[in-house]
Amino acid sequence: MYKYFIAKNEERLDKFLASNIDASRNQIEQLIKKEFVKVDEKIVNKTGLKLKENQKVEVFFPETKFSNVKDEEFIKDSLKDKNIEIIYEDEDILVLNKPYNLTVHDAPSVKDATLVDWLKLKKISLSTISGEERHGIVHRLDKGTSGLIVIAKTNEAHTSLAKQLEDKSMGRYYLAITDMPLKDNLIIERPIARNPNNRLKMDIIENGRYAKSAFLKISLSDNEKYELVSAKLFTGRTHQIRVHLNSINRHILGDTLYGFKGELNKINRFFLHAYILYLTHPTKNIKMSFCANLPDDMSNFLKTNFSKDFSNEKINTSNIINNFSSFI
Repeated sequence: MYKYFIAKNEERLDKFLASNIDASRNQIEQLIKKEFVKVDEKIVNKTGLKLKENQKVEVFFPETKFSNVKDEEFIKDSLKDKNIEIIYEDEDILVLNKPYNLTVHDAPSVKDATLVDWLKLKKISLSTISGEERHGIVHRLDKGTSGLIVIAKTNEAHTSLAKQLEDKSMGRYYLAITDMPLKDNLIIERPIARNPNNRLKMDIIENGRYAKSAFLKISLSDNEKYELVSAKLFTGRTHQIRVHLNSINRHILGDTLYGFKGELNKINRFFLHAYILYLTHPTKNIKMSFCANLPDDMSNFLKTNFSKDFSNEKINTSNIINNFSSFI
């Protein structure tokens, strides 16, 4: 797809495009940096380029297409123990229940097959607007976090979902098991940035990016040591739930990076699961919500340690959403 415009005033290129095409700030940045934009018939790659009056701006939108995949046998072998469940699919979006220990997209440090590799192997149509490594990826989950993720199958769907992320009309509710109960339901607003002493960690940093999380008490373990909680994010910072819990001396079971010191022989990953996803369908314009069953390890831990105070009714989606609404 191709569009062109004439600049009427002096203005930054990225701001000009934001006012003329239906795309998020990040998507516009990617279009420019990946050289899909021309000014006066010359390719440009600087988002802050100052346009002059009457300059012609051309935008070429990359076609949705299937890209080459890594070695098929390598991908199959790498993913053989990972069950990727399809929750919902149509011509625009794909909603998946991602297993833990699966990276969403490639990065220099990633050695195993990723969720994007799986999507390409399945020859699922994917949006291209975020680049080769992130085909279809609108939002992400940490490697160790399981649960719901939506995939955009077209660039139009990607644009719509990205805007919903920005205006918070799309989001998720998480379930986590903590090593100490919360004193009460609470909202944490503390800025997050990279830990200067450990590049693997994020931390509460005074000049970091604004971050806001809400936490809801759900169920207490039989020995009253652990607690099942739900979390809702108002921002999307890396490791946000884990960092905010750590800031009040609470940790997700198994999360050794942020301070959990429990019985590691019984818990081999951190118990954090994206449980509920809500969005507006990008073309049908209807509100939708999805729920992903807890992984077996989390479910078994609850059955073993929360027998007195836990019931499926407590994690009923309406119950969680309504309880959050009562205090946020």
